[in-house]
Amino acid sequence: MSDGSNSRAADATWGIELTPEHPPERIAELAALAEDDGFDVAFASSHYFNRDPFVTLAAMADATSEIRLGPGVVNPYETHPVKLAAQTATIDEVSGGRAVFGVGAGDRSALSNLGVDRDRPLRRVLETFDVARDLWAGETVTHEGTFTARDASLNLEPADVPVYVGAQGPHMLRMSAKHADGTLINASHPRDLEWAADRIAEGLEERPDERDDQRSADRTGEQNGVPRESAFEALAFASVSVAGEEDAAREAARPPVAFIAASAAEPVLERHGIDREAAGEVSDALERGELGEAFDLVTPAMIDAFCIAGTTDTVADRFESALEHVDGIVVGSPLGPDLEDAVSRASEALERATDR
Repeated sequence: MSDGSNSRAADATWGIELTPEHPPERIAELAALAEDDGFDVAFASSHYFNRDPFVTLAAMADATSEIRLGPGVVNPYETHPVKLAAQTATIDEVSGGRAVFGVGAGDRSALSNLGVDRDRPLRRVLETFDVARDLWAGETVTHEGTFTARDASLNLEPADVPVYVGAQGPHMLRMSAKHADGTLINASHPRDLEWAADRIAEGLEERPDERDDQRSADRTGEQNGVPRESAFEALAFASVSVAGEEDAAREAARPPVAFIAASAAEPVLERHGIDREAAGEVSDALERGELGEAFDLVTPAMIDAFCIAGTTDTVADRFESALEHVDGIVVGSPLGPDLEDAVSRASEALERATDR
């Protein structure tokens, strides 16, 4: 975990989330821009109503040469875990060994739209990447647990793919620190990141030594010309909106903040002094499908709590505060009112915050 020092911040991971609400070709162009602007990893988000993340990642791989790539995040309910392992290994193959695997439990409300019951999420996520690791190692797997796989194997070359768990609650955070290669903390505010860092520290205390020994050995030097990072890292998977004008950035933040506020747990709302009734009104409007009304109900306090929004200077200051608690930042949706401009501004803000 980061200790907040300048030298530590200089080593911070720069990540970006690209949402396939646009054609894969445009997302690939944004990934190439992000690579040119110094980002280390690009995630393609996964929502059933957008374009397929793995098709998009293939286009991103073709448009780039160094940046690491992966889904961020897929869930093991919509797609069988063995299939997710195969899809991720394919991205690793076409990218020349640059894949990462962002996996989480998925959004409960979105899964309910598909008639999917999100049962035993922590166990399901853990079993998913445990099985994936065995498959990537070239093993034949039989598994009986939250899902079933019998004599499953992949017709692909063995792969070494780092696993990043999307997490927000205490149990998932601790599990990810104990077993995964990294955590994608679904939070933007230093208070939430500090709380999450404490949960991650608890998980790291129970982390098997052999896991770190193996990952450190695997990531010494470079693999296929791609630098390998340390054994574990915690990244803030933060909603960010950056623009030349503060008001434009904050206005663009309303849609993602509405969804975040609507699903925020009571302790999180209390941590930021957000009225439960106000958040409930946003949630009710979303459930009715009244998106415009829901976005209008987002308060300034909600934007402050759930998004890093503002000019490049403002965002750089917020990044610097966040990096006191994490090893890097994934610049997440909405990015800003102008995507290309936002990628470059986010890079500039990260450069100021990390003194890279």
